[in-house]
Amino acid sequence: MSLRTRWLASLAEVEATAWDALAGDANPFVRHAFLAGLEISGSLQPHLGWTPRHLTLWRGDTLAAAAPCYVKTNSHGEFVFDHAWAHAYARYGLDYFPKLLCAVPYSPVTGPRLLAPDDASRRALADALGGACAHEGFSSAHVNFLPEAEASAFPDPWIERTDVQYHWTNDRGWRTFDEFLAAMDHRHRKNIRQERAKVGRAGIRFRIVHGSDASGADLDAMYGFYLRTFAEYGNRPALTRAFLDHLAATMPASLVLVLAERAGRPVAGALCLRGGDTLYGRYWGASEMHPGLHFETCYYQGIDFCLHEGLRRFEPGAQGEHKLARGFLPAHVRSRHFVADPAFRAALAGWCADERTAVDAYVARLATHSPFKSGTQ
Repeated sequence: MSLRTRWLASLAEVEATAWDALAGDANPFVRHAFLAGLEISGSLQPHLGWTPRHLTLWRGDTLAAAAPCYVKTNSHGEFVFDHAWAHAYARYGLDYFPKLLCAVPYSPVTGPRLLAPDDASRRALADALGGACAHEGFSSAHVNFLPEAEASAFPDPWIERTDVQYHWTNDRGWRTFDEFLAAMDHRHRKNIRQERAKVGRAGIRFRIVHGSDASGADLDAMYGFYLRTFAEYGNRPALTRAFLDHLAATMPASLVLVLAERAGRPVAGALCLRGGDTLYGRYWGASEMHPGLHFETCYYQGIDFCLHEGLRRFEPGAQGEHKLARGFLPAHVRSRHFVADPAFRAALAGWCADERTAVDAYVARLATHSPFKSGTQ
């Protein structure tokens, strides 16, 4: 039976069990509960540039493949930066928006994008994404933070882009934080111990809160820190308080809060999600600033958690060379882009090839500054 394409205006139009059967349970960001929660909590709004338009393929009445997609009228909250493309497209005399994006909103996390059981279905999804540009007038289609295993579904004329994040991995079988530090050279090991000691001397203690144990006060505190961070950077927060309630209720095993407390009162926090063998750091904020507090809350507590829980990876978010000195090594992240206009597509293909060369050279330079002793990475 041939596949039939349906574009959905909401994840409420598909059964959670059918979606999750394709998505799997290793990556929490592509689960139905996470994506649907963004919609029903009011965290996705057309006036913010996000309109759900999920791609699904059906074989009769059975969901055969799917991809989380959105019509975008800006490039905010994507973390694969194409603002220069939009400006160049305008100078070229064409409208860059609306465009079609296959991604997880506000989440620069690599994970499945083409939710399908086989290569043929993944290629069918990729073909439908590219075809939407001609059929529905999108300037382009974009697939952000896809895993390397899905790359073969996007042959020419899809354009490849790469970037760098910093990830912690426990490939050496460390059991404790001291064992992790022992793999570092003296200077980096000493700096981390000093940072942790400063936080302790400030009278700050940490509490790990799982979603199933999170109280309303815990979620209020974390949301307040989230709002404070966005206000400090002059950005508009997208997530609503209701979204945190939704995560705690529907994904309690995935939600992990790191709360820093002084004199029994929360002064900082980090919101993380757990999936498979990986911890993902997403948001942080603080009402008090202390030396080392950011590093302890966002990095060292997460590493401690992974060691305690037997998790192999910790991905603390996008960007940040300062993570390298704290044991997070460079890792490539990938995206694919289909541009409808052939001439513009050819120009961008050359630009992206140069960008990939520069990224590879950058990663090679970073490797010479590893904090780990030779042979222990």
